[in-house]
Amino acid sequence: MVLDKQIRIERATEKDVPLILSFIKRLAEYEKLSHEVVATEEILRETLFGGRRFAEVVIAYYDDVTVGYALFFHNFSTFIGRPGMYLEDLFVEPEFRGKGIGKSLLQYLAQIAVDRKCGRLEWAVLNWNESAISFYKQLGAAPMNEWTVYRLTGDALKTLARS
Repeated sequence: MVLDKQIRIERATEKDVPLILSFIKRLAEYEKLSHEVVATEEILRETLFGGRRFAEVVIAYYDDVTVGYALFFHNFSTFIGRPGMYLEDLFVEPEFRGKGIGKSLLQYLAQIAVDRKCGRLEWAVLNWNESAISFYKQLGAAPMNEWTVYRLTGDALKTLARS
């Protein structure tokens, strides 16, 4: 999909796995979470392009240079009885920010959500990331301040599974 003469968004293919992993690592570095990245090309190949695909990825190009990506998957809202879309990652290379690429990625995902009859598009943002929060609010997104996200990982997840 060409959104303007300089920005193009395309669905990732299996050949993009090394690029996707590099974007994941750059996002983690930006978020000061590099120590949490354990994904490998093999894991991404299996989970994104294997027999059961758990998420989808789109890649942003600016003048044919890869400059960003978005990784998303479906969830479900029992209250509205419709699927939703959860944006796990949105990343644009720092030197390309402010050129409309992030907005183009979100517009592309919003169109997918509408086409798939999703009731919502959701994501999380780190509390300290004021520039992202401001950007999202300008698009009309609203924070869900009355909700707190909980997570089980590692040993806690395994312990609960065995109990």
